[in-house]
Amino acid sequence: MDCYFCQRNIKEVDFKDAELLRRFISGLGKIKAKKRTGVCSSHQRKLARSIKRARQLGLLPVTTK
Repeated sequence: MDCYFCQRNIKEVDFKDAELLRRFISGLGKIKAKKRTGVCSSHQRKLARSIKRARQLGLLPVTTK
């Protein structure tokens, strides 16, 4: 399984793109594992950083009830 970002030639993961980031968080709001998403290591780190920034700005929920 190839990396989503490498296939689309996306260099940086934008924290303002909440719709894209929602694909990589679970129903409980946790960041999905690299094995589940199929993202390469470098993009997984960028993805986690972007999700955390989006949470701090209130673009993504920290948890769900």
